Amino acid sequence: MEETMDITIVGRNAEIHPNFRAYVEEKVAKVTQLYPRAQRIDVELTHERNPRQAETAERIELTVFGKGPIIRAEASSSDRHAAVDIAVGKLFERLRRARDRAKDHRRRYDTPIAVDLGGIVPDEVEVEEAPVTAEESLRSAADLKPGEVREEQFGDSPVIVRQKLHEAEPMTVDQALYQMELVGHPFFLFVDVETGQPCVVYHREGWTYGVIRLNTVVAS
Repeated sequence: MEETMDITIVGRNAEIHPNFRAYVEEKVAKVTQLYPRAQRIDVELTHERNPRQAETAERIELTVFGKGPIIRAEASSSDRHAAVDIAVGKLFERLRRARDRAKDHRRRYDTPIAVDLGGIVPDEVEVEEAPVTAEESLRSAADLKPGEVREEQFGDSPVIVRQKLHEAEPMTVDQALYQMELVGHPFFLFVDVETGQPCVVYHREGWTYGVIRLNTVVAS
């Protein structure tokens, strides 16, 4: 029996019109057919105001949370409806991979939450902060709370630094590669369950992947 899935739609520099909301809800409603344990899907629409980026001005990010792995997909286009279609196509492909992997391995993973430098964690609370000085931005990481997002201007420069703090549950390299594939990122930061080392898995070429380890151990 399929569970009820909550759909949350938010906009950044963009208004969510009722017709667009209905369009998105119709598109993502079939998620539970591929991922019956899905509990919530977060949809974020970001409008880029820079006219030089008109071709990719509308960005859609989809994140599915449930009793299993977190799965993400995103896409950009000049038209927000087209961006939704592209992102949904990517999402469904990753959902199919997750389903096939579960069938092949006949095992389940607990939902790991690791720092992926761009993923989203359940119950995320985003905090909009005013620009701070370079010195303050260097110190601000210690004040972040799990799930909090902070964007800051680095001193007087045009550089904007986006920070996010995630809680990390140790996992194997195999699980980290799996999570990287599901969130659609070229790399994934995690803590190795066997060694306790902070590690990054990353995609190289074709079916080749790499692992970078830090010569230190995370305190438990």
